[in-house]
Amino acid sequence: MDSLSSLLDGFGTALSPVNLLWAAVGVLLGTAIGVLPGIGPAMAVALLLPVTYGLDPTAAFIMFAGIYYGGMFGGSTTSILLNTPGETAAVVAAMEGHPMARSGRGAQALAAAAIGHFAGGMIGTCLLVFLAPTVADLAVDIGAPDYFAIMVLAFIAVTSVLGSSRIRGFASLLIGLTIGLVGLDQMTGQQRLTFGSLQLADGIDVVIVAVGLFAIGEALWVALHLRRRPDEPIPVGRPWLGKAELRRTWKPWLRGPAIGFPFGAIPAGGAEIPTFLSYVTEKRLSKHRDEFGKGAIEGVAGPESAASASAAGTLVSMLTLGLPTTAVAAVMLAAFQQYGIQPGPLLFEREPDLVWGLIASLFIAMVMLLVLNLPLAPVWAKLLRIPRPYLYAGILFFAAVGAYAVGGEPLDLVILLIIGLLGLLMRRYGLPVLPAVIGVILGPGAEQQLRRALQISDGSMSGLVDTPFSVTVYVVIALILCWPLAKRLVPGRVR
Repeated sequence: MDSLSSLLDGFGTALSPVNLLWAAVGVLLGTAIGVLPGIGPAMAVALLLPVTYGLDPTAAFIMFAGIYYGGMFGGSTTSILLNTPGETAAVVAAMEGHPMARSGRGAQALAAAAIGHFAGGMIGTCLLVFLAPTVADLAVDIGAPDYFAIMVLAFIAVTSVLGSSRIRGFASLLIGLTIGLVGLDQMTGQQRLTFGSLQLADGIDVVIVAVGLFAIGEALWVALHLRRRPDEPIPVGRPWLGKAELRRTWKPWLRGPAIGFPFGAIPAGGAEIPTFLSYVTEKRLSKHRDEFGKGAIEGVAGPESAASASAAGTLVSMLTLGLPTTAVAAVMLAAFQQYGIQPGPLLFEREPDLVWGLIASLFIAMVMLLVLNLPLAPVWAKLLRIPRPYLYAGILFFAAVGAYAVGGEPLDLVILLIIGLLGLLMRRYGLPVLPAVIGVILGPGAEQQLRRALQISDGSMSGLVDTPFSVTVYVVIALILCWPLAKRLVPGRVR
C-alpha cells in the first residue's frame, strides 16, 4: 500500500502542466531519434544533458524517460519497414517485421509493435513499482558464472532457430565474435585485430556493425537484384489488427514482460538478450512455425513487448542500486550525479518526489506513445511506396550519417562499407545476420565474465558451474541442443 500511495503522489507531480509538456517533448524526440539508424536514445540523452542544466531535476528526468521509451518505439519503425534497426533492441523486429512489410502488412506489424511496447511498458512499470527491491536483491546475488551462462544461452538459442542450418548459424555467430574481439583486451590492455590502427583500439561500435550488416547489406543486395525484379509498389495494407491477428498476438504481448523485465534488471546485455529469447520462445510455442522468417506477427509482438519491459527493469537496478545496465542508464546515472543526486537504496527516501514522479511519468509516456504511434502506422508504412532506388539511396545516406555520428571518424565510414559488403556476402551464402550481431553485442561481455569466473576459481573449469543458477541455465542449453536429436531418435513419441 505504501508503493500505491507513493505512486499516487507521483502522478500528482507528473500530471502538472509543465511536466506533461516535458513528457510530450521527450516522447516526440525519442520517436524521431529512434527512427534514425545509429542515433539512439543514449546519444540523445547525452546530447541533451547540457541543455537541461537549468531545468528542474524532476522535469529533466521525465523528459529523459520519454526519450528512452520513445527511442525504442521509433527504433522498431525503420527496423520493420526498411530492415534498418534504429536501435540495437529493435534488431529482432526486423526478422519478422520486414517480411510482413514486404508482403503488404507493414501497418499491422507497426501496430503489433506499438501495442506490444505499450503492454510491455505498462506491465514492466507495474512490476517496477511493486518488485523493485526483490529484483534488485536477485541481481546482487548473480555472479560472473551466471552472467556467462546467460550469454551462452543467448548464443545457442539464437543460432539454433535461425537460418537454414545450425552450422550456418554458428558460422555467423563466429563472424560476430571475431568482430567483437577488435580493440584492446579489457584485462591486459593488449591490442587485438587492430592492424596497428589507434582508431580501432576502442573496438568497432555495435551500431556500426548492426547498420552495416542490416542497412548497407540489404541495400547492396537489393541493388544487385533490382534489374531482375520489377520495382512494383508495395501495398500499405489495412491500418488495424484483425481478430485472427489479435488472437495470435495477445499471448506474446503478455509473455514478453516475463522475459524482458528480469533481464533488464541485471547487467547481461540490456534489451538484446530478452528480445532474442522472446523470439525463440514465440517460435517454439507458435502454431504457425512455418511462417517464421516469412512474416510471423508473433515474432514482432513478443520481442517488442520484452524490449519495453526490459527498459522498466533497467530502471530498477539504476534507481535502487545505482547500477546502470544499459548505455541509456549510464547516461541517466551521469545526469543524476550532475544534479548532485546519488541513486541507491536511500534514493527512495531522500528524493521521493523525483523518483515517484519519474515512475508515474512512465505510465503517461506509454499512453502518449500509443496515441502517437497507432494513427501513424499507415503513414509510416507509406514509406514503402517510395521507388526502391530512391528509398535505398536514402537508407545509405542516413546509415552513413548515423555511423559517422557514433565516433566522428572517417574510418567509421570505411568500416561501415566493409561490414556492409560482409552482410551482402552473408545473404549470398545463406548465413543469418542476427547471430553475427549477437556475437558483437554480447561477445566482449561473455569473454570478460568467463575470465572473471576462471580467475575466481583459480583456472578451474568447475568455477563455471558452481552455482545453482548457472547449472540450471546449462541444463536448458543441453535441452536446446539435444532436442532435435531426440526428435530423430524417437520420431513417434517426441513432437
